[in-house]
Amino acid sequence: MASRSFPADPSAPLPPHLDPRGRHRGRRSAGGSGHKSAVRIVLATFALLSAGLLLLAGYAFYTYRDINNGVHRLKVAVDAPPSGKHDIDGTDQNILLVGNDDRTNMTDAEVKALHVGRDGGSMATDTMMIVHVPADGSKATLISLPRDSYVAIPNHGKNKLNSAYVTGYNSASGTADEKRAAGADLLLHTVTDLTGLTINHYIQVSLMGFYDISNAIGGVSINLCRAVNDTVAYNRSIGSDGGSGLVLSKGKHSIKGVKALEFVRQRHNLPRGDLDRVRRQQYFLTAAFRKVASVGVLFKLKALGDAVKRNIYLDPDLNLIDLAHQMEKLSANNITGRTIPFQGFDNNSPVGSVEVVDPAKVQAFVQRLINPPAPSSGSTGGSTKSSTSAKPTGTASSTPKAIDSKCIN
Repeated sequence: MASRSFPADPSAPLPPHLDPRGRHRGRRSAGGSGHKSAVRIVLATFALLSAGLLLLAGYAFYTYRDINNGVHRLKVAVDAPPSGKHDIDGTDQNILLVGNDDRTNMTDAEVKALHVGRDGGSMATDTMMIVHVPADGSKATLISLPRDSYVAIPNHGKNKLNSAYVTGYNSASGTADEKRAAGADLLLHTVTDLTGLTINHYIQVSLMGFYDISNAIGGVSINLCRAVNDTVAYNRSIGSDGGSGLVLSKGKHSIKGVKALEFVRQRHNLPRGDLDRVRRQQYFLTAAFRKVASVGVLFKLKALGDAVKRNIYLDPDLNLIDLAHQMEKLSANNITGRTIPFQGFDNNSPVGSVEVVDPAKVQAFVQRLINPPAPSSGSTGGSTKSSTSAKPTGTASSTPKAIDSKCIN
């Protein structure tokens, strides 16, 4: 039998035809090593992503906490039901959101840049709306309260709604924040008596708030139904006066800073005057919420926090972190806007041109809004809580669209 040769060196590799592991040993070994390397890379990537998400969550939490702890607080009386009445919506939240013409936190350079001046500044509240949020936080309704609504101001007779805050402010003594609290208290009582709602929290935004916050979030998207020229020069040419200064073409824009402030302040050249201004404010706030709810804004929390701390005043018990948790299910698509009903205009009231409102009709409207009648099923049962808001006009409607989903005047 022929002899077979073996390698003289026992440590030398066997010839391929004698190696029991086959001819592709080297390639398989390399493949196994590559597979293990790929696994390590994936695991390392997941670890880094997890660490990054934890850091991001931690950053968000501590930033929110910093904002919550650093914001201005006013000692106002919230959670007080209307005189002689009970709380009609239980654990639902009603937040009175107020924008007032406070310019005390503005520098001379900002006053000049925003074209607002100091002489015209007051504590009048130009924006007033109730943010109604059901207990489950699944939707929200912005109930606007027009500034010229002719209402009873507790212990001060009848006047425009926007006079309540300034009346309380001017009647009080003490520090600026004590005067602000007095103005807020009188406004809260006025709104509670008008609507029948218990107001659980209070948020006040200064004039600079729209400017700073819109800058902090990188602008707000709007869609104008028509071109706008609200300059003083143009208004004078058509026999009017004043003007926000807003000049924009028809169509879509991203506005911030001065343009954002001009957009929410415009009163002239709007088809329905102050009512369209109210609609703009609802529209702007919804569009801003859509931007804030986006993931990208997490990286702007610091700037947003600085804007909030500079311009926002809250009641003592409103916790921004808790509010964020309650509203985490909320999106701009389920924020709807309503305005309290009014009977008409009166140009000859003791305080000038006003919108005439009937408190009984306002309260009935609010009741239908937060507790609409159950759908008819052949029986005449009572009302139950429903997730569909009633239309104040009584017209049939499907699920309402987001306020900012179409063009605005």
